[in-house]
Amino acid sequence: MRYLYLLSFFLLANLLTAQDLYFPPAFGNWETQDPAELNWCEAELEDLHNFLDERDSKAFIVLKDGRMVIEWYYDTFTKDSIWYWASAGKSLTSTLVGIAQEEGLINIENPTSDYLGTGWSSLSPEQEAEITVRHQLTMTTGLSDQTGDVDCTDPECLVYLTEPGNRWAYHNAPYTLLESVISNASGQSINQFFASRIGNTIGAVSAYLPLGYNRVVFSRPRDMARFGLLISADGQWNGTTVFGDQAYIEAMRTPSQDLNPSYGYLWWLNGQESYLYPTLQLSFPGPLIPTAPADTYAALGKNDQKIYVVPSQGLVVIRMGNDASDGPLAISDFDVSLWEKISNLSCTTNTEDIADHTRLEITPNPATDYLRLETQAKITGLQISNLQGQSWILPVTSTLDVGNFPSGIYFLSVNFENGERLIKKLIIN
Repeated sequence: MRYLYLLSFFLLANLLTAQDLYFPPAFGNWETQDPAELNWCEAELEDLHNFLDERDSKAFIVLKDGRMVIEWYYDTFTKDSIWYWASAGKSLTSTLVGIAQEEGLINIENPTSDYLGTGWSSLSPEQEAEITVRHQLTMTTGLSDQTGDVDCTDPECLVYLTEPGNRWAYHNAPYTLLESVISNASGQSINQFFASRIGNTIGAVSAYLPLGYNRVVFSRPRDMARFGLLISADGQWNGTTVFGDQAYIEAMRTPSQDLNPSYGYLWWLNGQESYLYPTLQLSFPGPLIPTAPADTYAALGKNDQKIYVVPSQGLVVIRMGNDASDGPLAISDFDVSLWEKISNLSCTTNTEDIADHTRLEITPNPATDYLRLETQAKITGLQISNLQGQSWILPVTSTLDVGNFPSGIYFLSVNFENGERLIKKLIIN
């Protein structure tokens, strides 16, 4: 009897939560909520709007419990304009893999060769059999990302480097092959599978389009927001279960391995003890986005295509646009700057309680001999890294001598006394 009472209470609590969450219709108006009802200041909203405009944004949407609080478009972009997701589409693919597993079409613990056949790589059959779909989802296949083209999915580009599970690397090619895994297992194209399993139910029109070896998701901004809302609702949509495997959903949004705890199943995770940067075999201590709520998880793409989900605040935030930062691939300093602006929206925020989010200017960039660091905060540590994963500790000074470094792209990690850390992209000529 006590078990039945607890079960009834749990189901009622979930029902009440679901009733509080709004889902927009496929066509027609999307309900809105006035930012003033959330006590967001007009001046701070204007500051956020201008910031996004200056950073070459196309679209910016904020949902609160499903309702539209902010919907901004820039230049000639509109709610019906089409834009690409870049690597933010990885998180959509992860969801489709989970749905295929829920239907019994895929088992992520099985070898990838079960779905692609043998010979999909240049590995021996024995080595190939050790790589599972789960390794593809977690970026731990052990395939080399140092072949010169991380997008190439031809067998000769897929070269053995180490045993699967021993190394985390942001490697596009093994990820891209997940689309073939889904297609071969289901007998449908990736676009047919998405439309029949997700798009038709939530009213999202999106398409994977080929760009070289990659297949990149394109959609309208609201379609991106609909997907974020679906995931924030644990796979439910207005009383319909789109994706019901809660164990897989939870695995998507929690650390999938120990190498990079800020990575789930093709989702980035905030609030973890450390993270790895794409292209770098370097672990940085602290959360991915120190200015965002710790429970934030995100789909992040090149040139700052973003889907942020914040369960504790009922928020889904999306941004589409051109490159807004100096960061590599998915992660960038734009994440930190944007969430500083969002965190300051509340009119009741006590400015004394706001973290001293650090501003840093580096000039000149590109640099030849010297560069200067301009900041009001105290710097406690400097480290520079190249794209090959080599790093050097630098003396703490406002003027750095970089004349002895070979020409190329570098990343400067700057630690501050207040505990914050910024990473800036450098070009040395």
